[in-house]
Amino acid sequence: MTLQELSLLLTSVLASVAGQFFLKSGALKLGKVTFSNLIGHIIGITSTPELLIGLTCYALGAIAYILLLTRVHLSIVGPAIALSYVFSVLIGYFVFQEPIPISRIAGLGFIIAGVLLVVSNK
Repeated sequence: MTLQELSLLLTSVLASVAGQFFLKSGALKLGKVTFSNLIGHIIGITSTPELLIGLTCYALGAIAYILLLTRVHLSIVGPAIALSYVFSVLIGYFVFQEPIPISRIAGLGFIIAGVLLVVSNK
């Protein structure tokens, strides 16, 4: 992967992770969805800035991903996007104080190792 391709990959991953962060922040503002408040929550989605920012971040991540797919094989890019899982867990831990059990840490290690194997040029 060239430096430009790696930059597109990281842009896609980071934009998607930013989208997840903002969607979580907005979802916390909305509160728990039940059948009785479903319509209010759907309307709330369109008026909650964090949710709109999150959706915009996802769109930017998708654009970067599409641009990357014009340059790199899907068999490389698809698995490499799994890095977003690693960053999502870290944001969950550091920002939202979500616990990370040891089994999840091991899983993240496998994801990182797998991505490194997939994107290596050797």
